[in-house]
Amino acid sequence: MYQKVLVPLDGSKRAEAILPYVEDLAKRFNSKVVFLFVEEPPMMLEFDEVIDREAFQKAISNQKKHFHDYFDILSQQTREKDIDVEVCYRRGPVVNAIIETAQSEQANLVAIASHGHSGLSRAFYGSVAAALLQQIDRPLLLIRSL
Repeated sequence: MYQKVLVPLDGSKRAEAILPYVEDLAKRFNSKVVFLFVEEPPMMLEFDEVIDREAFQKAISNQKKHFHDYFDILSQQTREKDIDVEVCYRRGPVVNAIIETAQSEQANLVAIASHGHSGLSRAFYGSVAAALLQQIDRPLLLIRSL
């Protein structure tokens, strides 16, 4: 039923709340799991703001190393449960990257944990889950993490 499950993760424990559900589905349907990390473009600076380019590049490099290490460990733990797994890294707006990866990887299911923002905080921060619900063209497993 679900040959390939796309699981976008941001490295947070809240996002990882989806993993037990995905592992259960993967074992039940012998599915391949694709972990996705999306690197968002840096925020635009104000007109008169100055940035230490070297420090910025170092911070980006450290962040990439952190996430590669994170996904190496997570992939190993998942493989130890006899689940086939791969990792994808994308750059760009999160919702677009998830949708494009779901299409290019031919994922049968996208599984995410919502951070549960509502009201003003959702309006201010936006909601990946809400945008996916409106735009995705395939099944979406959505749980609310606490």
